[in-house]
Amino acid sequence: MRAIILMFDSLNRHMLTPYADTVVEAPNFARLAAQSVTFENFYAGSMPCMPARREMHTGRYNFLHRGWGPLEPFDDSMPEMLGKAGIHTHLVSDHPHYWEDGGATYHPRYTTWEFFRGQEGDPWKGVVDPKPGPHKGRPGMKRQDAINRSYMPTEAEHSQTLTVDAGLHFIDTNQVADQWMLQIELFDPHEPFFTHDAYKAMYPHDYDGPEFDWPDYAKVSEPLEQVEHARYEYAALVSMCDKSLGRVLDAMDKHDMWKDTLLLVNTDHGFLLGEHGWWAKSVQPWFNELVHLPMFLWDPRTQGKDCRRGALAQTIDIAPTMLRHFGVEPTPDMQGQDLAAILDDDSPVRDGALFGIHGGHVNVTDGRYVYMRAAAAPSNGPLEDYTLMPTHMRSRFAVSELVDWQAAEPFTFTKKLRTLRIQTSSMLSSWTHGTLLFDLHTDPGQNNPVLDDDIELRMVELLVRLMHESDAPQSQFARLGLPFDAAPGSEHLLAREQGDRARAALVHLPPLTDFHDHGAALAVPLLALLQDQRSRAVLQEHVPHLVRTELVNIPAQLSLYDLAKVSPVPLPVLIRLAEELGPAPLP
Repeated sequence: MRAIILMFDSLNRHMLTPYADTVVEAPNFARLAAQSVTFENFYAGSMPCMPARREMHTGRYNFLHRGWGPLEPFDDSMPEMLGKAGIHTHLVSDHPHYWEDGGATYHPRYTTWEFFRGQEGDPWKGVVDPKPGPHKGRPGMKRQDAINRSYMPTEAEHSQTLTVDAGLHFIDTNQVADQWMLQIELFDPHEPFFTHDAYKAMYPHDYDGPEFDWPDYAKVSEPLEQVEHARYEYAALVSMCDKSLGRVLDAMDKHDMWKDTLLLVNTDHGFLLGEHGWWAKSVQPWFNELVHLPMFLWDPRTQGKDCRRGALAQTIDIAPTMLRHFGVEPTPDMQGQDLAAILDDDSPVRDGALFGIHGGHVNVTDGRYVYMRAAAAPSNGPLEDYTLMPTHMRSRFAVSELVDWQAAEPFTFTKKLRTLRIQTSSMLSSWTHGTLLFDLHTDPGQNNPVLDDDIELRMVELLVRLMHESDAPQSQFARLGLPFDAAPGSEHLLAREQGDRARAALVHLPPLTDFHDHGAALAVPLLALLQDQRSRAVLQEHVPHLVRTELVNIPAQLSLYDLAKVSPVPLPVLIRLAEELGPAPLP
């Protein structure tokens, strides 16, 4: 038996023809759907990148216990388990996060691996004095990305192409061999949306604005034509990904691999391109555009193809499915299920699915309703990290973070090991967005939150049960205002209590020019406003949390409008602030 995983990053389900009517030209995804089972209700679990990959390895949720980080000493790794069972596993990828502090234990779990550099500001080519450029937001990364692109002048030299080349080389080299798994993992179509002219030419449109293929993680404030341009840039990159998919399908055909080789095509999450008034991910609630994922599976055990399955499935199901394909049993700590049951007759493998990011909303869906549970208090606490590998995305934990750690009692999945329990905080604030409930049957776009106590209580009960089944720490229940050792009741509902704030957070942010003369004050650095007695009094009245001393450690040029782009400030409050602060900026 053999298997191929082709994984993309930030691939949007609603922009692929097997799922939607779309302008994106991606014929190979339609070709794939004809050769495999298309999953209708496949959801992410832990976000974003490396938390999702930990789920692919371990078959269990990550986000309830810790944030972004490496595999833990007690983790069961699917590729490593296959290797110990005599299955050669090979990883080819241009995903740079594997080689940072927060991902450094994943790639060694494969028998062999290759990495191709240059994506997203990867610290690759050293140019000490690059030409200056207008790099706003993350200037260091964007400057390095510009350098990297200069070393990929043709499609053949693009890291995506080189990664697929390496995957096809592995297939050609080993197509007569047995007992191997190949994981071709592409960083694209993750931002920045870097493609060459042939793909851009597929989407002609009038645009004479600034270069814009790397939106900030923020609310949309750009003009409509700039938003549309970014969508076309993304579409061009998806078309390039489609070509890469076609090359893998061609190899399957060429070597007659369909009879014994599993093919799984997936992604970790999506990317907002202006939907709900947002760019990107992580700083807003996890809407369906981000978590309702494309997923395709050809499994020679069942040989289902050109059909669709509606049972609820998740990223945590990938590890058990791959293990069982090779005759290896999943471990008791794996929460996921073998997807063969869904492929065969659409049998359900779960009645609910959790998803979220550490410190953000804890979300649950039953396939019809999506319940986004926010923190019960503005502090978004208590919040704790449980880990034996204290590293963040690109750094080790600071001494100040570790000075007061305590030893936690073992969880059911830590192999009797005690972890570090570290009090932490999050830049994300689910409380500011409020608790949300959506009915996907009547409101698939998630534009109109539902207020229904009976439905909310049923979803709270499902949420609490799944959190207990995941051995979630008691601090998560406290943060969400949920009982730990009793059944939830009507007193634990939050959708009505937080409804006004939740609806206000869903309002799109108008362009700064819409505020006319009054908008000038919104563009003044917030620190300058706080230093002016009259302006400080206005802020104290309408946004008192911004006046607290402990919250003033912010970038020097951050304005009220910049802040509203990443942390919801109700539009009526923003309008009142603009009017009362005055029409002219402070000197």
